[in-house]
Amino acid sequence: MLNTHGDDLYRYDDIRMNFSSNIYSHAGMTELKDYLKSKIDVISSYPEPEPYLLEQLIAGQNNISADNVLVTNGATDAIFIIAQALTRAAVKSVAIAQPTFSEYEEACRVAGLRTFDYAMHPNHPVLWMCNPNNPTAKVCPLGVMRSLSEKKRLVIVDQSYSEYTDKPLMSPREAVSRGNVIQIYSLTKTYAIPGLRIGYIVAAAKHIRLLRRYLRTWSVNALAIEAGKWLLTHNVKAVDDIVAYLREAQRLNNMLAQIEGITVFPTETNFMLCRIDVPITAARLKQRLALEHHILIRDASTFTGLDSQYFRVAAQRSDENDALVSAVRRCVRSQ
Repeated sequence: MLNTHGDDLYRYDDIRMNFSSNIYSHAGMTELKDYLKSKIDVISSYPEPEPYLLEQLIAGQNNISADNVLVTNGATDAIFIIAQALTRAAVKSVAIAQPTFSEYEEACRVAGLRTFDYAMHPNHPVLWMCNPNNPTAKVCPLGVMRSLSEKKRLVIVDQSYSEYTDKPLMSPREAVSRGNVIQIYSLTKTYAIPGLRIGYIVAAAKHIRLLRRYLRTWSVNALAIEAGKWLLTHNVKAVDDIVAYLREAQRLNNMLAQIEGITVFPTETNFMLCRIDVPITAARLKQRLALEHHILIRDASTFTGLDSQYFRVAAQRSDENDALVSAVRRCVRSQ
């Protein structure tokens, strides 16, 4: 298990602004919380061994069959289930588009699969990627995704951040129809509820049947199932105006780019990757921001292919974004 992810609030005493996780930290979800309070008695009984009702709701919303959906205990659970199932399908190795979420490589390692950097092995028949990609904030164009699916034996694509971009992505229905595309989704990300682990996999029925063999009984808890059902039957959004939010993310990107000593890479989603070009590491910047400014960022040095100078932030409220820019500027100037 890796302990190098963002949102590590537990390490600090007084964080007031959290930029470290790729979600909007001010999604109140008051109605959901009230609903879960009313359903608290479900913890007195076992949940469904497998959350079929939630799978049916997800399938209905995406105009696919419930046979094409597998609900998991968060997207990370989905990642490990897929890696385990690949070995059953006689897959020996996987090419991963780096830098990206470290759990893909970790899950493959645990399953006994060899991994290669896709940039070095572009002809590998099995590709694992994230779209929009974490941490680079890039979106693979839909046309390229379609071309990849036509050339590869299998394409596994994590679309956990699909609700945080205005770029066109492959739909679940198209992924199912293509037959060799496995998609990962995260209600955790969509609704900014990381404490409730709810993810799901979309794929052709033959893949779902194989993946289901690796699903642990009662892997999704009763409150998470209730939350998923409620969210999918109510018109609730983590971000009220996604267009305005993405515009604010671009404003943050532009402001950070104006700081001498900071390089900010283009973003097509709500988060962005940055590089420090002065003698201070991302770990040191993170520590100073946390202790001196009560701000938490993501040290991105643990991503394969990145070094100690990289960090990542996700846009929050405009006043908080302004505060982040001011604090980063002060830390860089005084290094």
